[in-house]
Amino acid sequence: MERKLVNPIGVIVDSFGVGVREGLRKAKEVGADGVQIYAVKGVMDPDALSAADRRELKSFINSLGLEISALVGDLGGHGFQDAQANPAKVEKSKRILDLALELGTAVVTTHIGIVPEDAASPVYSAMQEACEELAGYAHRNGAFFAIETGPERASHLKSFLDTLSTKGVSVNFDPANMVMVTGDDPVQGVYTLRDYIVHTHVKDGLQLQATDPRNIYGALGYAPMDHETISRMVRDGAFFREVPLGEGKVNFDAYFAALQDIGYTGYLTIEREVGDQPETDIRRAVEFIRRYK
Repeated sequence: MERKLVNPIGVIVDSFGVGVREGLRKAKEVGADGVQIYAVKGVMDPDALSAADRRELKSFINSLGLEISALVGDLGGHGFQDAQANPAKVEKSKRILDLALELGTAVVTTHIGIVPEDAASPVYSAMQEACEELAGYAHRNGAFFAIETGPERASHLKSFLDTLSTKGVSVNFDPANMVMVTGDDPVQGVYTLRDYIVHTHVKDGLQLQATDPRNIYGALGYAPMDHETISRMVRDGAFFREVPLGEGKVNFDAYFAALQDIGYTGYLTIEREVGDQPETDIRRAVEFIRRYK
């Protein structure tokens, strides 16, 4: 690649598996510029952090010379597909965004659930209503909820985002999810979603067996013919495998070039969800990205 990357490198603190404070220290040790942190439950639950706790945490992160690239606000449970569950989830998501802003980032990444093909379906409407409210709240605060790519093809995700009145709900681009689940092309996906990308993950993977994305992510009212078998196959990695950077099907030369083409200068945040040596894998991932700088 002729041009050099200017993007800062982030890591997901939770990928180290050693707790938030020690994970922050390790992020600094492996050479990251910033960090992404889960903020749904436990010590990072917004309800568990007092004003003093938030100030102290921000001070600690600053003392390490790090910044926060984003918080993770994924609430599970098929995202925002369930209209009855959405009011509580929307309010919780707003509190996570408030925390993000206090800690110095304007991005909260999340999964909203698989966007149905049928735009007239009740599930589509429930997701649209929840995301419209979240988008408005984020937009008024100069911030973003960023949907992870992967559960549906990029073109379909764009068509959903285009129905919202602001870009307060945008995209956290994960190329490996696309490769592993839908078989979508991440490079073309960057161009398709170019107006919405506010944060990215750097991850690699392989699709081993094509399947309905609902077998992997689940969906409201969807049950595979043999749910136990499907669940076991997901756990055992029968459908896909996350692998170290450069060992999967993500073409990083083309992917990074595409991000440059659209003018993306934000974080490239390393996510490592598997493996028994996460620190080693993350350190190698930082080195992998630096080769493009």
